[in-house]
Amino acid sequence: MNITADTVKELRDRTGAGMMDCKKALSDSKGDMEKAIDFLRKQGLAKAATKAARTASEGLVAIIVQDNMIVMTEVSCETDFVCKTDEFQNYVKDMTNHVVKTKPKNIDELLNSSMNGRKIADIQTEMIAKIGENLGAKRFTIKNTDGKAIRESHYVHAGSKIGVVVLFDDPAGKLTSDAGRDVAMHVAAMNPQYVRKSDVSEAIIAREKEVYLAQMANEKKPKEVLEKIIIGKLNKYLSEICLEDQVFIRDPSGKETVSQMLRKLDGAIKIKEFVRYQVGEKI
Repeated sequence: MNITADTVKELRDRTGAGMMDCKKALSDSKGDMEKAIDFLRKQGLAKAATKAARTASEGLVAIIVQDNMIVMTEVSCETDFVCKTDEFQNYVKDMTNHVVKTKPKNIDELLNSSMNGRKIADIQTEMIAKIGENLGAKRFTIKNTDGKAIRESHYVHAGSKIGVVVLFDDPAGKLTSDAGRDVAMHVAAMNPQYVRKSDVSEAIIAREKEVYLAQMANEKKPKEVLEKIIIGKLNKYLSEICLEDQVFIRDPSGKETVSQMLRKLDGAIKIKEFVRYQVGEKI
């Protein structure tokens, strides 16, 4: 078992725990990152176990809507300085337009395709040599709508560091543009992991219950009381990670959930899916 400094750093970034605690967690978990996170959480040492690991990379997110299709791309680089150059920003726009036109299936197919008569992989290699910084297409998503029952809303946060696409079932066409955009902004701000509770796997729920049980191992309370506490903790956890049950950021009372806001417009409106890109996050 080889526990590297990079592995320890990743665990520290994801949990906020100390270096020695991370080393011990990885050692006891035989290098398994997820088991190490659970170990730290059970010990009460993880400060932010649900926070996604981030890298130090920079880049930009771009979104284009065209012909009932929406495309979102992320192109990475090393520094914010390069992000602000016209050359890099134009490349991001060209790349996104190219994805709209060619609809590649994956990154490899994108890099091997030709744009303006030249392979994209070669264009990127030349840009790297010219700029002196590693850069390139990191990921993209393509979603189709019909402009009627299936609606899209999107949002790119200031600085183009976060991009969100949300698809809705809207059979009666009652979803307003403002409401749809507000939901996309909510996703950008609150970073939900799932649309609804039914999307969360039994394995994840079982894992959370195990953590709660370990945290209350020394509690001198009846079993039925502990079970109620666990259910309460689990419901709170799900309301924090599921978009429909998160408190809507635009609600002045701080009580209305995203699903309750949509029901006011039309009970038939449902969130189909969302995609959220944040520059530098680990895929």
